[in-house]
Amino acid sequence: MNSITSLETSSTLTFGDVVVTRAVESVGSIGMQPEQFFPGTDPSAWEGHEDLLRPHFLETDGDSTMTSTARTAFQTWILRSGGKTVLIDAAIGNDKDRADVPSWSHLQTAFLERLADAGVIPEEVDFVVNTHLHADHVGWNTRLVQGEWVPTFPNASYLMPAEDLAFWNPQANNTTIMGPGSHTVWADSIQPLLDAGLVTSWSGEFRIDDALTLEAAPGHTPGASILRLRSGDAEALFIGDTVHSPAQVVDAHTSSCFDEDVAQANTTRRRIFTEAAEKNLPLFAAHFGGHGGFTVRAVGDGFEIAGWQPLDAI
Repeated sequence: MNSITSLETSSTLTFGDVVVTRAVESVGSIGMQPEQFFPGTDPSAWEGHEDLLRPHFLETDGDSTMTSTARTAFQTWILRSGGKTVLIDAAIGNDKDRADVPSWSHLQTAFLERLADAGVIPEEVDFVVNTHLHADHVGWNTRLVQGEWVPTFPNASYLMPAEDLAFWNPQANNTTIMGPGSHTVWADSIQPLLDAGLVTSWSGEFRIDDALTLEAAPGHTPGASILRLRSGDAEALFIGDTVHSPAQVVDAHTSSCFDEDVAQANTTRRRIFTEAAEKNLPLFAAHFGGHGGFTVRAVGDGFEIAGWQPLDAI
């Protein structure tokens, strides 16, 4: 792995006429060893890449004799485009009952204050993109007010993939690796928006405006998606949970334990990396800490990180 040097950083990035920043809900160890997070992972994707993975993607819990665990960020990408405010993913949320993931249950974070620090007023958000409907991407869709779940962004159109809406609907009774906890997610973070008429369902491709387009990228979930930013000569991809760690660039066939269809997830990941390497496209993953965004280059039959985006590291 070549040495990677970041440029002088800032709190925002600009691509053509689109300004990008982020609001971080939390970042840290998720309490899973790499082999748990990425079952069947090739050890070579982790061994010998300390400079790539530490400190932002791998950390040691407790003293130095303890096992390293994966480090993950929960965050929202904020895009200002054509006078509109677009949020990509909605993190975990406060007050949510997540019995299957206790560390996500009944959180009390200052996420809305962090949005405010970034200049985002909930009532002025125009679009909320849920790249897919896992709990850690839809949590701030709603907030608890006097015992009721209400839309956090009451004037926004919530863009949700039709395939995920069909798959996660409790009435469909689908078998999923996420288990029955997904029903609770639906009840507190999706159904209230359907009841309020704020959900826009889409499939295949959805044009938000002249610069922003949603595209299907299935595998992680049936409706998993990415957002393509194209403004002037600038282009970037926001790739959701296509990738959770730089180790998946080193080995594009490393799939997370949360991928519903591993083969399809691997195919999607390789397709995105191939295009990104050919066009030198910045990629922004939902859960990357550090500088958040990166570029890749092709190396033989695989890929490697070519560089980080000049965004303040977390």
